[in-house]
Amino acid sequence: MTPLPARRKARLRAHPALARLAVLLAAFVCAACGLVYELELVALGSYLLGDSVTQTSVVLSVMVFAMGLGSLLAKRFTRRPATAFALVECALALTGGLSVLALYSCWAWIGRYQAAMVGLTCLIGVLIGAEIPLLMTLVQRIRREDAGRAAADLFAADYVGALIGGLAFPFLILPLFGPGTGALVTGAVNAVAGAAVVLWLFREEPAPRTRLLLWGGCALVLALLAAAAASSGAIERAARQALYGAQVRFATHSRYQEIVLTGPAEGPLRLYLDGRLAVCGPDEYRGSEALVHPAMAAGPDARVLLLGGGDGLALREVLRHGGVRSVLVVDADPALVRLARTDPGLAALSGRSLDDPRVRTAAADPLEWLRSVRPGEGAFDVVLADLPGPADSGTVKFHSQEFYGLTTRLLAPGGRLAVRAGDEPNDLWQVESGLRAAGLRTVPYAVQGGPAASCRPGSSQDSQAFLLAAAAQPPLTLAPDAPPPRALTADALRAAAARLTALRPARPPAALTLLGPH
Repeated sequence: MTPLPARRKARLRAHPALARLAVLLAAFVCAACGLVYELELVALGSYLLGDSVTQTSVVLSVMVFAMGLGSLLAKRFTRRPATAFALVECALALTGGLSVLALYSCWAWIGRYQAAMVGLTCLIGVLIGAEIPLLMTLVQRIRREDAGRAAADLFAADYVGALIGGLAFPFLILPLFGPGTGALVTGAVNAVAGAAVVLWLFREEPAPRTRLLLWGGCALVLALLAAAAASSGAIERAARQALYGAQVRFATHSRYQEIVLTGPAEGPLRLYLDGRLAVCGPDEYRGSEALVHPAMAAGPDARVLLLGGGDGLALREVLRHGGVRSVLVVDADPALVRLARTDPGLAALSGRSLDDPRVRTAAADPLEWLRSVRPGEGAFDVVLADLPGPADSGTVKFHSQEFYGLTTRLLAPGGRLAVRAGDEPNDLWQVESGLRAAGLRTVPYAVQGGPAASCRPGSSQDSQAFLLAAAAQPPLTLAPDAPPPRALTADALRAAAARLTALRPARPPAALTLLGPH
């Protein structure tokens, strides 16, 4: 270990408690920044690929492995710990700060997102792992003490910093800045708190020329992050144009998903949620009609519960029925509901259904909302689950036995439940198993033309499957109190039901559950 000059030792001994606090504060801030980088990568992966469980598992496992690797590599640099720590923090601030924009660009232009994410996660993990050994050496330089006590203080600062970073990400950083700018801001804080504080406290360790280079490197990192922040909007716009075409009308990262709306105001519009084509203007009515009209025709329809459907398109079909008295729309993302109300093209496509006086909205996760409603608090004649199919959503909670069990509690006598069952045959029968496990009788049916049929020529999604369920076998028909659907006839519905019933496997797959294999 390279000894400090006598004058510097005297300064540290004069205020050892203050110097030690400064190092622990650096550990606290760097730990908070490190966890924010991890959460940024997890959130971006969930936005772009939809499978939050897989993205979280990959990021965390690779990160922890890389941190162990970084701790081993740091042993080679403990002779000059302040210099090494300054270099590590500058590299970490630059890598972590630019990580979101770099991965988004890879996803948009190169397409090899998974490989880039693993590589970037590994690099960030190595740099985070190198922090603790270097910080431990700096603490011991200030004042020699029992290694156990020093490690306890350092890890306490590290863990508390991780707690603050983990809480700041969803409640402060993501709402105020979004993933891209949030990562850049975090990188700037990391550079200042990590490199600058330590260089000030241990400024006698490096030679004057080296110290000047380190300060210059820190300033360069801050300048690069500032330049990236200034150009991040242009980068995102260019990437979105490469992905979605030139006519991007609206794009945002809400707390729950990435929302992109494309196309001219007069249509056709395309709505992408987390990169998945959710609405294609020329063909959107097919799925909306198929979800709504058979369920509304099978009995009373005065009170309707719509789970999801924040775009207002399924709601438009509900309000075409003359018997409807009230509709409650439960959607997790208020940003989507707000867009459906304020965008002229999307509002016109939905018939401004969200502004109808019979409609109420609740900003809540559908499963959490169902869990919070007590039996007997409300009974609905029709419940419509306008939620992605199991293969699209990356999560099974909206198609689990628990979800359907909670939904069944809210059905009035004679009430019906209609759900989207996806495009894959196995998805249809798994969803049906969940509905039957909840005590419901089911009828499968389908409508020709998937959600991407006209927006993506040659798409293999040539049909959408649905399930209508009730305590007694529900009839499959169309109601006379609504205009005739454009894509449905009673005969076509019954023919589709007969065809799918004939294809039902003798041993259907097990129902999806929250704790079962997915």
